[in-house]
Amino acid sequence: MPPMRRIATMVVLTSALLLPCGAAFAHEERPVTLPDGTGSVPVLRSGEPDLLVCKTDKADFERRIAKFPEALKDHNLDLFAKCQAKGVRHLQEAVDQVDRPGMTIAILPGLYREEPSRPGPTGDCAHLPARWSTWGYQILSFEQQQQCPHNQNLVAILGKEDLQIEGTGADPLDVVIDAEYRKLNAIRADRTDGIYFRNFTAQRTTFNSLYVLETDGFVIDRVLTRWNDEYGFLTFASDHGLYTDCEAYGNGDGGLYPGSASNLNDGRGHDVPRYAIEIRRCKSHDNALGYSGTAGDSMWVHDNEFYDNMVGATMDSLWPSHPGLPQNHAKFENNKIYDNNRDYYRYTRDGTCAKPPAERGYERGVVCSQVGVPPGTGILVAGGNYNVFRNNRIWGHQRAAFQLFGVPAFIRGESDLAKQADTSDFNRYEGNVFGVDPAGERRPNGLDVWWDGQGTGNCWQGDTGRSSPAVLPVCAAPAPALSGGASRLVAEPVKVVKLYLCADFSASDARLPAGCDWFGASGLGKVETQLALGGSAVLGLLLWLFWRRSRQDVRRREAAARPGALRHRLIVAGSVAGLAGLVLDVVAAAVDSTVQAGVASLFMGAWWLCLGAALRAGRPAFGWLTIVLGLLACADAFDRMVWLIPAVPLGPGWIRGLVTGLWVLCAVVVLAPRRSRITEEAAEEAGVRA
Repeated sequence: MPPMRRIATMVVLTSALLLPCGAAFAHEERPVTLPDGTGSVPVLRSGEPDLLVCKTDKADFERRIAKFPEALKDHNLDLFAKCQAKGVRHLQEAVDQVDRPGMTIAILPGLYREEPSRPGPTGDCAHLPARWSTWGYQILSFEQQQQCPHNQNLVAILGKEDLQIEGTGADPLDVVIDAEYRKLNAIRADRTDGIYFRNFTAQRTTFNSLYVLETDGFVIDRVLTRWNDEYGFLTFASDHGLYTDCEAYGNGDGGLYPGSASNLNDGRGHDVPRYAIEIRRCKSHDNALGYSGTAGDSMWVHDNEFYDNMVGATMDSLWPSHPGLPQNHAKFENNKIYDNNRDYYRYTRDGTCAKPPAERGYERGVVCSQVGVPPGTGILVAGGNYNVFRNNRIWGHQRAAFQLFGVPAFIRGESDLAKQADTSDFNRYEGNVFGVDPAGERRPNGLDVWWDGQGTGNCWQGDTGRSSPAVLPVCAAPAPALSGGASRLVAEPVKVVKLYLCADFSASDARLPAGCDWFGASGLGKVETQLALGGSAVLGLLLWLFWRRSRQDVRRREAAARPGALRHRLIVAGSVAGLAGLVLDVVAAAVDSTVQAGVASLFMGAWWLCLGAALRAGRPAFGWLTIVLGLLACADAFDRMVWLIPAVPLGPGWIRGLVTGLWVLCAVVVLAPRRSRITEEAAEEAGVRA
C-alpha cells in the first residue's frame, strides 16, 4: 500500500471515533439544487400594497396601535378601513391571491393564528408516499408541498416570485404569526426568488418559524422569531440573501441557520469575489446556538450580537446530503460575541423536554437543546475551511472563545480516502479582541482558543491568551501565508477520545454522555482525567517496580560497586521526576491546563531518560527504547508549549502513545520474576557438595 494511502487509512480508522457527531447538527431535507446565481438581493418597495391582511375587531386593533406615532397610527387606520372593505383575514388567503411577480402584501397589527391552515392532513394528504425523518416528519418533495401545503406549514409560499410581505406596525411584535406548536413551520417560502419579509414576528413551531428554501434572492428585515423546537430562521440551498436587523431567541438549535448556502467560492482560497448571504445587525440570544449552519458556505456575518446562548455560533461539515460540504468561506467580522454560557441540558435531565412542546414552558425561558455542544463557547467550527474571523470582540465565555476541530469526510457520506482529512484547513483568526467588553471591563474567556490540532494552514493572531495547545501558528500577511504553521492529519489523541464520547448526545433519548464536561462532568469525572489517571496508575506501578528492583539489586551486590550505585541514584532521581510528572498529568487533565500537561511530559521524559540510561548496560535494547520514549515525551512537551513541530503528519502525542504501549509490554517482560545470581550460585554449591 502506498505511504499516503496508509496514512489516509489510519486517519479514517482513528477519526471513526467521531462518527456519532453527525447526529448533533442540521436537519433532513429533500434533495435540492443550489441556485445558479443569476438572481439578486431584492430591494424594499414602497407605495400602496396590493393585498391587505387584517382582523375585524376594531377595538382590539385600536388598542394595538394606540401608542404608535401619529403618522403611523393614521396610516394604519386608513389601511384598516380599506382592509375591511377588500382585504382578507389570514395571510395564507393573501398568498393564495398572488398571481404575478412584484406584488406586496401588508399585514396589519394583530395576532394571526391562521385557523384554516391548522387542521391535520386528511384524505390523500394523510397518506403521502414519502420517507420519514429521524425527527418524526416526512421529507416531502416540492410537488407534495404544493399538493398538501398545510401538512407541515401554517403559511405556505410556494413558487411565488418577487413577493413582499410586510407588517405595518411600529415594531415586529405588533404583527404575530403564531403556529401554537400545531405545525412544523410557521412560514415556508419554497422556490420563491426575490422574496422580502419585513417587520413581523413568527413563533411557536415544532421546527422553525421562517423557512426559505431553494431561493435565489431573499431579504429578512426586522423579523423576530422565537420559541421553536429547532430554528428561528432557516434558509437552505439559497443565494443572494440578506438577514438584517433581525432577532431570534428561545430556539432549541440555531436562532439563525443559513445552511447549504451557495457554494460559489469553493476552491478559491481566500480570494472571495462575493458572498452568498449577508447577516448584519441581528441579535440572537437565549438559544442553544446563536448561529449555526451545516455547509454554511460563502457567508458574510458582521456587526451582530450573539449572547446568552450555549454557543454563540457554529458551522460544520457533519451532516450527509447537505450540498456544499465541506463547509467553507464564512467571514465573521465586527461582531460582539459574549456570555454564551447557558446550560439548557438541565431541562433534558429533569424531564421537561419529554413533555409536548406546548407544555414545556418555552415562553418562560425553557430551551430544549437538540444539539450536543460545549456550553460556554463563542464560535465553534466543526470541520470548516477558509473561514475568516476578524475584528470581533469576544468575551465572558467559561470554556473558550474559539473552538476548531476537524471532521473526516466519511461522516458526510464520502468514502474517498483522499478526502478524509480535507477539513479544518486554512482558517484565519486575526485582530479579534479577547476578554474585554466595550466598556473596557476585563471579562476573560476560560480559553481564547481550543484546537484539536488537526488541519493545514490554520493560523491565529499573535496576542491570543491562554489556549490549548499552548502555542498556535501565527498568521502572516498576506493571506493565507503562515508563520510557524503545522500540517496534521489527525487530532491530538485525548481530544479525539473526548469528541467521540461527547458526541453520544441524543435529545430524543434524553441521553447526556457521562464523562463529558459539556454535560457537567468535572474533575475526576471527566474522561480526560480518567484517561490520565488510568495511564498514571499503570506507569506509576512500573515506576515503583523499577525503583524497587534497582534497590534490591544494589543491596544484593552490597552497592559498593561504583557503577551499580550510580545507576541506582540515576533511577531514584528519575523516579522522583516521573512521580511528579504522573501526578501533575492527572491534575492538568482535571483543570484543563495545557502548560501543566506539557510540564508533566517533561518530568516523565526525564524519568524515562534516566531509567533508560541506567538500564542500557544490562538491557541495551530495552534501555534504548526507554531513552527513545523519553525523547518523545520531551518532544511532546515542546510541541505543546513552545512550537508546533512542522512537517510531521502526526503529533508527537500519537507516536509517544504508541511507543508507550510497546514499552509497557516490554517493561512487564523485563520486570518478570527471575532467579537471582545468589540463588543460582547457592544451588550450584549444593550440587557440588552432594
